[in-house]
Amino acid sequence: MSLSLKQNQSRLGRVFLLIAGFSLVELATAFYSNSLTLLADAGHMLLDTAALGLAWLALKLSTLPATSRFTFGYHRTQVLAAFVNSLLLCLLILWILIEAFARIMAPQAMLPLPVLGVALLGLIVNIIAFFWLGSGKDNINVRAAALHVLGDILGSVSAIAAALIVYFTGWLPVDALLALLVAAILSISIWRVMKTSVSVLLEAAPADIETDAVSEAIATVEGVADVQELRIWALTPEHPVATARVTCQQGGNHQRIAQQIQEALAERFQMSSVTVQVTETL
Repeated sequence: MSLSLKQNQSRLGRVFLLIAGFSLVELATAFYSNSLTLLADAGHMLLDTAALGLAWLALKLSTLPATSRFTFGYHRTQVLAAFVNSLLLCLLILWILIEAFARIMAPQAMLPLPVLGVALLGLIVNIIAFFWLGSGKDNINVRAAALHVLGDILGSVSAIAAALIVYFTGWLPVDALLALLVAAILSISIWRVMKTSVSVLLEAAPADIETDAVSEAIATVEGVADVQELRIWALTPEHPVATARVTCQQGGNHQRIAQQIQEALAERFQMSSVTVQVTETL
């Protein structure tokens, strides 16, 4: 197991324990105070608990060796987990929207002081969690988990604002309005993770790698006459993969050409696996 992977597992494990413990406190306070913003944040944190556990499990599975059936190993469990997490967040946002519009039409009383105290503590907890995950942005699963925690930070700030406004002005609709704001901001982040994970699952070429640029890099290798059937995809966003069939001039050293292509793509595009079939021109 690489050092980076061990570090990401450790980060996810620590954040899981931190979020799981505090989410129960926040949930109880949300029901007691009848705050939608705090309840939305508590629901988000409970969802984070499941999401972080799933993310940790996905990283664990990704370290398992390849088998005769899963010849690439289990790397994509990370991508699948990120996709499932995004879907769960979409369901949470839908619930927030329904409940918020209902409360705008019929505002409900809330107790601002308990909300304020727990929200302040939640903000500190979430900032610590986000800081731990922030150094693991080289991994899509850790990035997805960080988005969950970022949503919790936004939820904590919104709950603080809602509590202060209700306490000083008594304006109850602000609780639902700030919950809608959190949902809107979260939607943007969720879309990014979902777009990336779907792209990987559909085996699209990575967004930061141009197919024409890869083809040109192969064509510049000495002895290559033509590039055909170039395929580019990714096991995970951090592990791009390519296969290609190239033709070379008669008498060319096939093994040398294939090795130089692999080295060129590894250096320029950080491709972890490149398979090249070399044939001679007629």
